[in-house]
Amino acid sequence: MNDMPLQRTASKAEPYGSWEETARELIVEKMYRKRVSYKQLARRLEKFGIDESADQINRKVNRKKFSAAFLLACLAAMGIKSVRIV
Repeated sequence: MNDMPLQRTASKAEPYGSWEETARELIVEKMYRKRVSYKQLARRLEKFGIDESADQINRKVNRKKFSAAFLLACLAAMGIKSVRIV
């Protein structure tokens, strides 16, 4: 993935759809760059008191339905200090 800003088009039916995709892409990209598997991410999240299996995390990310708190916890668990949003 590159550092170019993403083009977002929101439909009236799903105004958050493109943002949910961006959040999913952010987690997946950072996992790829840090070479972190879902199993490793699950272990790292345990240090924050988050007890979810690798399969649960995988399903949550691929459904694109997770909280901002989950996103931030995943980024922190991977040691990400900053991200470019736009």
